[in-house]
Amino acid sequence: MEFNPKKFILELKKTKKKDLTIILPCRNEEKALPHCLKQIYYVLKNNNIDAEIIISDSSTDKSPDIAKKFSKYLDIKLIKHDKEGYGNAYLSAFPHVSSEYIFMADADASYDFNEIPNFLEALKQNNDFIIGNRFSSKLKKEVMPWSHRYIGNPVLSGLLRLLYKTKIKDCHCGMRAIRTDSLKRLNLQTTGMEFASEMIVKALKNNLIIKQISITYKERIGKSKLKTISDGWRHLRFMLLYSPLFLFFIPGLFFFLIGISSLAWFYLKNPEILGFTFYIHPMFLSSILTLTGYQLIIFSAFAKTYSITHLKEKNPSFERLYKYITIERASILGILIILIGLLIYTTIFTKWMNSNFGELNEIKNSIIALTIITLGIQTIFSSFMLSILGIKEK
Repeated sequence: MEFNPKKFILELKKTKKKDLTIILPCRNEEKALPHCLKQIYYVLKNNNIDAEIIISDSSTDKSPDIAKKFSKYLDIKLIKHDKEGYGNAYLSAFPHVSSEYIFMADADASYDFNEIPNFLEALKQNNDFIIGNRFSSKLKKEVMPWSHRYIGNPVLSGLLRLLYKTKIKDCHCGMRAIRTDSLKRLNLQTTGMEFASEMIVKALKNNLIIKQISITYKERIGKSKLKTISDGWRHLRFMLLYSPLFLFFIPGLFFFLIGISSLAWFYLKNPEILGFTFYIHPMFLSSILTLTGYQLIIFSAFAKTYSITHLKEKNPSFERLYKYITIERASILGILIILIGLLIYTTIFTKWMNSNFGELNEIKNSIIALTIITLGIQTIFSSFMLSILGIKEK
């Protein structure tokens, strides 16, 4: 077979990996998309970057036609998925990436694509994940609504720093870059705006090396797709769900300790507070606090177990605990707790019989017995639920 140089070069070009993949989520951005693609063209040309551009599209306007026109000058892959949601746009694009590095930004002209070389260089310096910081410089008034600038972003970014012990100052910045091999470790799932938070949270939990870069932010072209309240709630919900310590365990422990201590206090005496003497009725509230707190603590164990077995989170201390807390041991403990409660009820019933089924003053003991039996039932069935959640996916 004769060697064909032209054919060889053509095949080599086809198999050669690109330096970078640029992903642009696009939903009805016909006004902004030409500006973005023009800027990308000159940035790649001036910096000698061989990149492919994936436009992940769910538009009903002329955005796809614009992308096709620019494919004469840029290596553009138009992925038409037609699914609504920020996360869906990226999840549809990721399988088509064919380079070592990924750059991500919105196609609304609010980001400066001249930052591409800086993000690419940061990835080449052994960083795994790069995120922009729009608040490192003063923003113009029209660039961002005041509710996003002074409430939404600061509060949610502050909460992220508190819950996950990170220094990231702008958790909603849409300009990001990540190594393709690092992205595969994250197992991203969410389809809406919370995708932005999921990427950061999972990057932190997978111990990726994260770097922030100061960037400029401009007023977007066209209508914003962001829904302030619902999208903000999505971010908040995701961050709390991935932090069961703050969502379940701490409130649960607080309720349980207050409940159990006040239950003992009201049982042993009738305390006088602010001139009022308290008898039986506060014990009902104490019982509710005890049971609620205990259930929240169990919920934290559910959430942690799920994140370890299904979301690939690593927690050696928690995994070691599983060796000692088995379904059999937890069930035996629950049965013992129930028996204690039943013993109290048996004592009450015996007293009632001995009084010829007359009046009894055993309300306090009844509340204690009811609380103890419920705790035992919670323990038994929660151990089964933990066992189900503990089944690891292959």
